[in-house]
Amino acid sequence: MFIMTKKRTFRWKSTLAAPALALLLQTVAPPEASATPHNPNPQTLASRNASEPTDILVQLSAVPGLSVTEQVSRIPGTRIFHLRLEQPVDHRDPEGRRFSQFMTLLHRSTTAPMVMITSGYAVVPIVRETPLTGMLQGNQLYVEHRFFGESIPQPATYEHLNIQQAASDIHRVVEALKPVYTGKWVSSATSKGGMTGVYHRYFYPDDVVATLANGAPSNHGPSDERYVHFIDTVGDAACREQLREIQKAALRRREEMLPLMAETAEDWSTSFHWLGVDRAFEFGVLEFPFYFWQMLGLPSCSKLPSPDAPAAELFAFIDSASAFALSFDDLSIEYYGPYYYQAATQLGAPLYDESHLQGLLHYPGEDVPSIYSPVPVTQPFEYSIMRKVENWVRKDAQRMIFIYGQNDPWSARPFEVRERNDSYRFYVPDGDHTANITQLTEADRQFVLDRLSTWLGVEPATAYVVTEPPPSRLFRRAEQ
Repeated sequence: MFIMTKKRTFRWKSTLAAPALALLLQTVAPPEASATPHNPNPQTLASRNASEPTDILVQLSAVPGLSVTEQVSRIPGTRIFHLRLEQPVDHRDPEGRRFSQFMTLLHRSTTAPMVMITSGYAVVPIVRETPLTGMLQGNQLYVEHRFFGESIPQPATYEHLNIQQAASDIHRVVEALKPVYTGKWVSSATSKGGMTGVYHRYFYPDDVVATLANGAPSNHGPSDERYVHFIDTVGDAACREQLREIQKAALRRREEMLPLMAETAEDWSTSFHWLGVDRAFEFGVLEFPFYFWQMLGLPSCSKLPSPDAPAAELFAFIDSASAFALSFDDLSIEYYGPYYYQAATQLGAPLYDESHLQGLLHYPGEDVPSIYSPVPVTQPFEYSIMRKVENWVRKDAQRMIFIYGQNDPWSARPFEVRERNDSYRFYVPDGDHTANITQLTEADRQFVLDRLSTWLGVEPATAYVVTEPPPSRLFRRAEQ
């Protein structure tokens, strides 16, 4: 799944090649200026919708339980805010413990459409406009997921980390801000954020008019074996076989590889104490084909090294997909711990094929979500909830659009929809986990824009220029 942590955003790897570093510098927006709650950007003030008689900062500040801090906006015609809404830790006990949920807001007009991004992880304070927001010329609200970033209840006990509570968080956000933003609302996100948006619609189907989810899977269990078949059939047969041979070679040459793990940990100022260097290496090699198709795909098949290549070359290529120091290191596990707990209890996760690696693994069967969880997983996996959500999406969900990359492993478990419910599913040809509306064929993209126009009562821009580059591999789980 896919986000870059705030902690990791500016951890530059000293050995990055110049082109990769240039891409990363473009991908990470420059830090915003310091907060200016009572001194908005003059440019955005001048372009504010004249029909709004009360300043938006005043309107937001009047929302009960909401704290507001204005930031300097570099997006013409907009204002930027950081919001924090007081939420119950347990929505069944609204008078009990509370926490503050962090959000970012890009404001254009209180009557324009609202694009609500339902994050599955933390929200980066730097506001980047998504292509959908730009196409709609709408407002954009990015909602942080509970137990991530600044939105962590104290003490951070996990009995209230589930899809029901997270959906109720979003519902209260909508209830709080809809009286201010009276235009039609659409939810949209990628990967785990897309899943979060689907779950919110399941529990609160009328909060938004429509949902657009990118790369959002529906898993069956903490080790979903259906992913194995996808990895065995995706792309080109020769490429798949080469990936397997690279896995075998790396595991056979483990003693040559482990010193390189220490080097990459030093480069990234991290460590592998949680899993141990040997286990972290093995898990990265085991997941290598999955990450290859998620992040690199068909264009990289011609770049695969020989299994007999020097150890450094072999390790570097595996690392280009699996990213040992951004996936299996201590800082990543600390950050993604809540996700792993969710994957072990409700969300599910892929099973990784070990059949061709018999005799080469030191930790067979151990690469499962519970091993990464920061707290012991004592409750059984709740199989029924995902099937209920699936059935609702397939039979009853209205005005939902799902976009998947054809070669993205997460597309192995897509949600099914029915056109009679005005819901649709699309695939980006040869696409990976970055698949979104801008990558669809012209006909499919126009169809999606037509449906959005009908649902939201606006005319989306068909020639929106995407100013943000696609995420680099460093944004491993970044939601757009």
